Amino acid sequence: MLGVVDLPTYLAGLVLIVLLPGPNSLYVLSVAARKGIRTGYTAAAGVWCGDTVLMTLSAAGVASLLQANAVLFGIVKYAGAGYLTWLAFGMLRAAWGMWRTRHERVEESEAAAAPAAEERPFRRALVISLFNPKAILFFVAFFVQFVDPGYAYPALSFVVLGAFAQLASFLYLTALIFSGTKLAAAFRRRKRLSAGATTAAGALFLGFAVKLTLASA
Repeated sequence: MLGVVDLPTYLAGLVLIVLLPGPNSLYVLSVAARKGIRTGYTAAAGVWCGDTVLMTLSAAGVASLLQANAVLFGIVKYAGAGYLTWLAFGMLRAAWGMWRTRHERVEESEAAAAPAAEERPFRRALVISLFNPKAILFFVAFFVQFVDPGYAYPALSFVVLGAFAQLASFLYLTALIFSGTKLAAAFRRRKRLSAGATTAAGALFLGFAVKLTLASA
């Protein structure tokens, strides 16, 4: 079909890959829990745009260039790890603030959280997606296996595979967004729960940063 071979195997692998936890899905869940459905979808849109850029770069052969150039791969890798670390410390600082003010009234805590509206979830999610060299390498390694080398229009094959990937991502992130909003009310009323969840998210982002620094081309 349009130069795509073994589509059922691709879809099965895609589902498993999408369900693996990562910084993108964790950030979308966090935003939805803190700010609601609309802002959650704003962050998700950043993920989808970032994934589209990575797929396009992979189809254009940029992933192969990163794989072949250790210096370039290292630059992208450590820049991404640094950004994830910065996000992690921001979450941990926010969690510490929640622990310190956990006995204050809910109204006061919501007023204090007002400046967080400047978070710009779309841009942050986009950057998280783009600074992921392993994702670039994965896309090129995974997609190529399902493109018929004899097909006259390989770009069309990549578009078909990418469309399925984005559909799977949309369904998964939508589930996370609506799950996150169900947690929002509890987070607002229980500052210990909110602080604990934010601490866990910060620790996970630190883990993602460490994992990225250990990645090899």
